[in-house]
Amino acid sequence: MFAVAFLTSTFPPLILPAAATSERAIGDILATASGRTLATAEFWDRLAKLDVIYIGEEHHNRAHVEAAVSVLEALLARGRAPALALEMFGWDAQGALDRYAGNSTSREAFLHEAQWERNWGGPFEDYEPLLATARRHGLALVALNPPLPVVRRVAKSGLVDALFDPETTRWNMHRETFVDNPEYRRTIIDQLRRCHGGMRDEGYERMYQASLFRDEAMARTIAGVLTTRSPVVSYTGGGHIQRGLPVPDRVKRRRPDASSATIYLMAFDRTRAGDIDELIASGIADYVWLTSVSEHGPPARCG
Repeated sequence: MFAVAFLTSTFPPLILPAAATSERAIGDILATASGRTLATAEFWDRLAKLDVIYIGEEHHNRAHVEAAVSVLEALLARGRAPALALEMFGWDAQGALDRYAGNSTSREAFLHEAQWERNWGGPFEDYEPLLATARRHGLALVALNPPLPVVRRVAKSGLVDALFDPETTRWNMHRETFVDNPEYRRTIIDQLRRCHGGMRDEGYERMYQASLFRDEAMARTIAGVLTTRSPVVSYTGGGHIQRGLPVPDRVKRRRPDASSATIYLMAFDRTRAGDIDELIASGIADYVWLTSVSEHGPPARCG
């Protein structure tokens, strides 16, 4: 039987030293607790001590993939062999990922087996450097997401009905505890209202429940990997790591002993430089890493 638990959390405002926007540049890695720009070597040394490293990207920004590749290479250079967990693949693609990581299938066969176009879509080339790096070094590839049809069922019917659908029980998600943190709820619902205006309240609630389902499922996956290997590099959209609420806190509930850090990758657009200060002040992540803007342009803002 699944259960829903409720948590109360508060986030005190951060007091940060002022930083001149003109002094910031692409490649800067800012520690949000202090506002300090870290030297790259210090950053790598910090990461090498952790069990889980959460990287939050802007989807299909190749600069963000390159940043994640550099994390993998830095860990390898320090004697760590991380598992790479990817939001872009559902659990039903794990077999295809295993074969691809083991060099026992072709690129074309892998994309077909993993149902790339159906489950994620867009140019696979945007993410290929990440998988190629893992493949070259013999790193495990882990599918983070529950299967897309299951997530769609939650969004359509709601969490309670979907959990007892045969396709969902196949993955044992009906046995999970879903933590309905009030701060998480406010964050997700606010974003949904700003980015998907005009819906009825029940529509937002079902979308919220689909987000809750996915984040709890991804946390279960990471916690499961930690029982056999460490570290894990989790690569997802930035929304799944914000303030630790979506996935990191759920992993911590399952594995309180695991050390971790969150890295928010942010395209550096000088016309929106104030966004950096807002993100840092909100405690968006442990680190904010400034990258170049995607070839698609700056990410759209909702609301």
